[in-house]
Amino acid sequence: MPTLEIDRDAQVKPSTSRGVDLRLEVIVIPVSDVDRAKAFYARLGWRLDADFDSGDDWRVIQFTPPGSACSVIFGRNVTAAVPGSVRGLYLIVSDLEAARQDLLDRGIEVSASFHGAGDVHAGTDEPYLFGSVRVNGADPERGSYSSFAAFSDPDGNGWLFQEVTTRLPGRIAGDGTTFASQAALAAALRRAAAAHGEHEKRTGGHDESWADWYADYIVREQAGQPLPA
Repeated sequence: MPTLEIDRDAQVKPSTSRGVDLRLEVIVIPVSDVDRAKAFYARLGWRLDADFDSGDDWRVIQFTPPGSACSVIFGRNVTAAVPGSVRGLYLIVSDLEAARQDLLDRGIEVSASFHGAGDVHAGTDEPYLFGSVRVNGADPERGSYSSFAAFSDPDGNGWLFQEVTTRLPGRIAGDGTTFASQAALAAALRRAAAAHGEHEKRTGGHDESWADWYADYIVREQAGQPLPA
């Protein structure tokens, strides 16, 4: 049988042409008690999109997190996966502590914030993007992608908040800047305001074009491009 040789040093460039869009819109999670799961996800404040059933044979429920283009589905006879077996479901937030406090206010148990332990990937903690070791508290540098918090649904399906304030280069096109919520936009404006304050200190005067500077900063930040000086 012929073998396929892969050049691991080859650089694969993403396509810049518009082909067929592939939009991830649904994730199926396995639950043991449909009504209990429905009550839990409703408590989270997520939007209930559907609840269809055909007696004891089949039922499907769909919820969508605020600001998300992707929904979750669970029900009866919609997946053969073991209830509670899904882990590593990431919810991206611009303000980790605000997201945690929202769950606490709703009576939902959520972990304290944590970050990774550098290159150490060992321990008894459940693995996540940065390995297995969870260090208490948000990332000291408050780096984008680096701070987390965790919670689970009643079956044990595992969710994580991940704080992302600046996207890595190429993740978002500069001409497609969008915000998932009013809170995310407000957080971006606060970061732009702080950066602009430093800009005015350097220039030694009021910037009449502050609105253009803000806009440039926010678009560049979300697209992962170099920020204005």
